[in-house]
Amino acid sequence: MTERTELLAAFDTLLQPERYRDYGPNGLQVEGRSSVKKIISGVTASRALIEAAIDAQADAIFVHHGLFWRGQDGRVTGWMKQRLALLLAHDINLLAYHLPLDAHPELGNNAQLGRQLGLVGVSHFGEQDMGWLGCRSDGATFASAQALADHVSFILNRPVKLVNQAQKAIKNIAWCSGGAQGYFEAAIAAGADAFITGELSEPQAHYARECGVAFIACGHHASERYGAPAVAAYVAAQCGLEHEFIDIDNPA
Repeated sequence: MTERTELLAAFDTLLQPERYRDYGPNGLQVEGRSSVKKIISGVTASRALIEAAIDAQADAIFVHHGLFWRGQDGRVTGWMKQRLALLLAHDINLLAYHLPLDAHPELGNNAQLGRQLGLVGVSHFGEQDMGWLGCRSDGATFASAQALADHVSFILNRPVKLVNQAQKAIKNIAWCSGGAQGYFEAAIAAGADAFITGELSEPQAHYARECGVAFIACGHHASERYGAPAVAAYVAAQCGLEHEFIDIDNPA
């Protein structure tokens, strides 16, 4: 068991949210009971995750996508009321870290996605250095963009979208989890042969074809399944807490 304030301090020390310009508040978003024995991690603070945490008798939930975002409607109605009502009724703490969770060099979403895919990062690119550029950890190359896309699909166990099926060998691979399609131009400028992220928007298809750099969209949720459990497990071990990751499937 640990105190909520100590748990929050452990997450803040590890993730250093003060370093990032973010789209919403990082840290404790909903205050629950003061003592914590069990923490549930997940990608998004959806009602399904909150209900699963209640069933698991959790005292705290740790997520990448919290409840509050810059520019959103501030009224507590509909889905927001339902989620908050569950958290407050069961006195559960909600902790959320967005960009700090993406960026942690060992446990974050980008580091963990690279590890899952067998990639090693050698440099960073894009706004706040969120994007990673590297290559295969075994030093080999992928024979083609399709070979890389097939590898990503196999590892993440879901179909991916590939634009520009270049037949050239793929050596320099850039990646950034989630909705980072806006980093594609920076990845091209950094020298990438291929770019992996969660989502594809209309302009990136044209950039891929015109610049000869493959674009692979593997799903926002699928690319961000690994950071939250890695960070939560690390902090739980530090604090002597029970931890469980609950993956609420999302096709996006």
